[in-house]
Amino acid sequence: MYKVVGVRFKKAGKIYYFDPLDYTLIEGEYVIVETARGIEYGKVTSQAREVDENDVVLPLKRIIRPAQTEDLEKVEENVLDAERAFNTGVDKIKEHNLDMKLVDVEYTFDRNKIVFYFTAEGRVDFRNLVKDLASIFRTRIELRQIGVRDEAKMLGGIGPCGRMLCCSTFLGDFEPVSIKMAKDQNLSLNPSKISGLCGRLMCCLKYENDDYEEAKSLMPDVGTRVQTPEGPGKVIGLNLLERLLQVSLTEQDHVLEYTLEEILDPKNNLVQLMK
Repeated sequence: MYKVVGVRFKKAGKIYYFDPLDYTLIEGEYVIVETARGIEYGKVTSQAREVDENDVVLPLKRIIRPAQTEDLEKVEENVLDAERAFNTGVDKIKEHNLDMKLVDVEYTFDRNKIVFYFTAEGRVDFRNLVKDLASIFRTRIELRQIGVRDEAKMLGGIGPCGRMLCCSTFLGDFEPVSIKMAKDQNLSLNPSKISGLCGRLMCCLKYENDDYEEAKSLMPDVGTRVQTPEGPGKVIGLNLLERLLQVSLTEQDHVLEYTLEEILDPKNNLVQLMK
């Protein structure tokens, strides 16, 4: 078992685990930590706890110390300098006539590196751009190509639902989303209805997917013939979340709605008629 604390570096960023050493840290406190890319400033998201070896990436990086007032001032200075670096980056991209879009610029806490995040349709030869930027800022330069979902996460915005984007407010990681999820939830397959600002399928399609899959495994398929309290019929529609079936009764020539239990026999087996 390893004693760890969770630390997040961006508002909706991924949570990383660190060795707290002998520090007593509380949720919401800021710390200075050692990361793979240098010294960074992050926010504690969970108090110290023990986790299994399989749940962490070894070797664990350590908490250097709790953050102090001068650290926050340094972070604010880095943010202002990053804004100026962004404008310089945009100008230099135009100057080099590169087919890329600059999305964000970030200084590492120790200012040993500046990271330029960009999107592009394909691969971009930015070697001369890196040399140019390095000569201006006199520090290490990293250009990192990101996808459109990451771009939306960084920039934020308002989704089709009228709320702030999930990815920019609370989602730490992107999970796979498929068109099958939209089909299972009986949603319109019109791309404009099920796509987010990034142009990809909306992340929220994943939220209720497990409930829909469970319900689908319990419910009969549309077209199945079943026995109801009013007689035999054919399933013509499903309300998966409420576990309701719309059944067209064979002899009475009208449609009634039933719960799943109403068409189950005492042994909890679905009563089906031969086609």
